[in-house]
Amino acid sequence: MKHVPTLDIRRYDTDREAFVAELGAAYREFGFCCIAGHGIPRQDIDAAYDDFVRFFALPDATKRKYHVPGGGGARGYTPFKVETAKDSKLPDLKEFWHIGREIPRDSKYADVMAPNLWPEEVPGFKQHGYGLFEALDSLGSRVLKALALHIGQPEDYFADKTDQGNSILRPIHYPPIEQDNIPNERAGAHEDINLITLLVGASAEGLEVLTREGEWLPITTEGDAIVVNIGDMLQRLTNHVYPSTTHRVVNPPNANARKPRYSVPFFLHPNPDFLIDVLPSCVDAAHPNRYPEPITAHEYLQERLREIKLI
Repeated sequence: MKHVPTLDIRRYDTDREAFVAELGAAYREFGFCCIAGHGIPRQDIDAAYDDFVRFFALPDATKRKYHVPGGGGARGYTPFKVETAKDSKLPDLKEFWHIGREIPRDSKYADVMAPNLWPEEVPGFKQHGYGLFEALDSLGSRVLKALALHIGQPEDYFADKTDQGNSILRPIHYPPIEQDNIPNERAGAHEDINLITLLVGASAEGLEVLTREGEWLPITTEGDAIVVNIGDMLQRLTNHVYPSTTHRVVNPPNANARKPRYSVPFFLHPNPDFLIDVLPSCVDAAHPNRYPEPITAHEYLQERLREIKLI
């Protein structure tokens, strides 16, 4: 049976050519790969998870203090059953929080990147939450170096295009499912919007990826591995060399459905004014340019947020 491979990113420094080739092959095939050897301490991940769990356990009225109406969920809290997968009629069975990049308020991006909110009821939330944001941002930049080399770009191609990226850390709580045979899924089939997504730890099974053969493949990680997948912006930039693969979070068919599930994806975005224009190195006679009209990262994000009913 096929499986999404796990690769040790430390090989980028010791066995670069082979690592880049294997990583590129994994992404061309699955749009997903599991990354081990990333060096993010387990205790830092656990500390952040503990604070996120503590926040979601607060009373509904307390959590809603941090909901920003009209904010598109960009910062703070988004209540249960709001987000809806593109083309789905049923909302997802989840609530979540968004942590974004801390930028100076006189930055040219300040009008599209709001200040973060921090729940005063959970004292460690800011320290551990933003610490995890920065660790995953750094790891994502390392993965992008290898991806750039695989498509014939300099390794630092993405560096100045993501250094002020509108990236998001999203702690998610999928509450226990109390009744059988409900039509909603914890997260309906979808593709991610951004360049790449890094998913750190999931407390229960459920993540599935749609293979090229049309079968749903469960993803489970071993040890410290972090799941990293391609988003639609990178698919568009690379003319589908790197596919943004459909995935979902299904309701467990066993007693785990009665348990909460927590997961924390990090959505790595480019800077808002980055122009997503297909790379010439990804176009040839057999693969003509699918997107002759370029679009900025911010415009693309707004378009997609409307589709998933967040704005």
